[in-house]
Amino acid sequence: MSSKKEFMGKIAVVGDRELVFGYRLMGIEDTFMVDPKSASKTLTNLMSRGEYSLIVVSASVRKMISQSLREKLESSITPLVVFMPDPSSKIQEEPLAELAKRVLGVDLRAGGK
Repeated sequence: MSSKKEFMGKIAVVGDRELVFGYRLMGIEDTFMVDPKSASKTLTNLMSRGEYSLIVVSASVRKMISQSLREKLESSITPLVVFMPDPSSKIQEEPLAELAKRVLGVDLRAGGK
């Protein structure tokens, strides 16, 4: 038997209506639509529950929370928190590059431009 501890958690999605419904259609049950008043409380609650391995958060919710909570979420590994760009905005390489560096320790831009 392996001595590695495996962690299998659930996925939570926090965001606006379009993001939440999209993930519900894909079979994700733990979805949360939030407004500026409930965003911080919902995210803090999900982080502390210990049952999620991944929390997907829309960029619009990222704008609703305080800088200190944003930094806590961005530095979290367990659960991993991923901010999804808004569909209406231009998707840039930067968020993916930052995520890869944080999670994998790989700088995607090192050999690039």
